[in-house]
Amino acid sequence: MPSSKFWLVSGSILAGLGVALGAFAAHGLDGVLKSVYSETDVRTIAGLSVPAAWKYLQDFKTAAEYQLTHSLALLVVGLLARDGSRRSLAVAGWSFLGGIALFSGSLYVLAVTGIRVLGAITPLGGVLFLIGWSSLAVAAIRLPCPVTGTVEERQSPSIIQR
Repeated sequence: MPSSKFWLVSGSILAGLGVALGAFAAHGLDGVLKSVYSETDVRTIAGLSVPAAWKYLQDFKTAAEYQLTHSLALLVVGLLARDGSRRSLAVAGWSFLGGIALFSGSLYVLAVTGIRVLGAITPLGGVLFLIGWSSLAVAAIRLPCPVTGTVEERQSPSIIQR
């Protein structure tokens, strides 16, 4: 299983790349999109017809946002894995990495190339994100108590007695 350092380095690099891609979306993507999509190329979103370039600019920004968010989740995985890797943390980490590749990656490529079939890959990345968050929750539940060093057992709330 990967070390804490692997997750921390991966999360840091992907977060920085997410910032760079977000900046590209804000300042440099317009020209690329104008070369891929004509002014008459429209998409329908929620019943509204919008220019395709605008729609794919939004998709690119969503990809950068999700990449940045899940890069931070990788940093959490790395911090939690410092005391030894747990399987649930490895599942979370690999799920976040795969989710970034499939979800964000497919949206980046789709936006700049217009290859719409890539949209079929995007939901698979979303599923990996959900698996990652679920696995991270399992890892958090299994964290040892800082006082006793044991995993706390769930107790049902007691009824207040008079």
